[in-house]
Amino acid sequence: MSARWVSGNKVDLLENGEAYFPRVFEAIAAAEREVIIETFILFEDKVGKGLHEAMLAAAQRGVRVDLMIDGFGSPDLSGEYIGSLTAAGVKVRMFDPGSKLMGWRTNMLRRMHRKIVVVDGLRAFVGGINFSADHLTDFGPKAKQDYAVELAGPIVSEIHRFVLHAIAVGGKGHRWYRQRLKQAPDMNAVPDAGSAEVLFVTRDNRRHTNDIERHYRAAIRTARQRITIANAYFFPGYTLIREMRRAARRGVDVRLILQGEPDMPIVKTAARMLYHHLLHAGVRIYEYCDRPLHGKVALVDDRWCTVGSSNLDPLSLSLNLEANVVVRDQAFNAVLAGRLEHLMHHSCKQIDTQQLGDWSGWRLVRSFLVFHLMRWYPAWAGWLPRHAPRLQRVEAGELAPNGSTQTDVA
Repeated sequence: MSARWVSGNKVDLLENGEAYFPRVFEAIAAAEREVIIETFILFEDKVGKGLHEAMLAAAQRGVRVDLMIDGFGSPDLSGEYIGSLTAAGVKVRMFDPGSKLMGWRTNMLRRMHRKIVVVDGLRAFVGGINFSADHLTDFGPKAKQDYAVELAGPIVSEIHRFVLHAIAVGGKGHRWYRQRLKQAPDMNAVPDAGSAEVLFVTRDNRRHTNDIERHYRAAIRTARQRITIANAYFFPGYTLIREMRRAARRGVDVRLILQGEPDMPIVKTAARMLYHHLLHAGVRIYEYCDRPLHGKVALVDDRWCTVGSSNLDPLSLSLNLEANVVVRDQAFNAVLAGRLEHLMHHSCKQIDTQQLGDWSGWRLVRSFLVFHLMRWYPAWAGWLPRHAPRLQRVEAGELAPNGSTQTDVA
């Protein structure tokens, strides 16, 4: 599907699970016809159980419910959890399920990393928040800081068509897809809900291999006043780094909010290899230190914003299946800018070159290697296995004795 700007939308920022989960569960509870959910991670904790209850109740009152989970991100759901859903009529599909080798999962590359919910073709949620309790602050020091948006208006029709197509490609095929589309609200039938222009942009391994990165680069190139990027896993390609440095050198206020308390230490190590290059060009870097940062958001000047599932690292930019919304709206930009300013002032430490120490021979060598890795990794990623991922449907009664799911091709 080709991305296009769609006007007449309402966009609400949802920060962390405290804002996101109640709105999603409320939307599912109000569903009259259809609920479609895609998520990378679904855990059987209090959030996963809350989603289970919401899906079960919707299915039992006659709502068509489709759930797609990733085989790497959500491998351990119990037979009881899946079986009760499928018995109620929920269609549960697993993206690229894989077996373990010596206790390790082998299906690590080209994951379905999107987080999307569409209800009745009229409300949609897109962002970086998974269905797991570690997106709630009461989870403790490892609770994640993250963002999503709730959308209403004609753009929801675009997102709805996308998720229906995603099911059809690996599932029952185009006849089923056309039938569901006939029942879906057409974009012209979805009333305007606000003034925001929205673009729904995705990344895959076929036709849209670098769409999200291209929109980042285009926005950074046209920036005149400010750029603020908050991104959890930051190791972008050479061209994106170059655009940030050029923007800072022409006087744009470029700020990065990155992980200071990462959930994986290598994330901070990799990002810090780039700090000298960015700081010397005038980019300001802030490390978020309250808990792990999981957000994937950015804003440029006073209108352009993006929120979604895509990190700025090799996995998201070159391998995973991702989905972002890009928003052109001054009011939404102001809301997101205010939340990121609060983060920088109250929960971050600013990094300067003195904190990084002096240049050394090893640092120069490492810098050279990192530079060329950034320059060429998109091409290297293309050489990695590009099998067609399987989308398999879990049926009631087809559960393994150990509680794991047995799947057949849908």
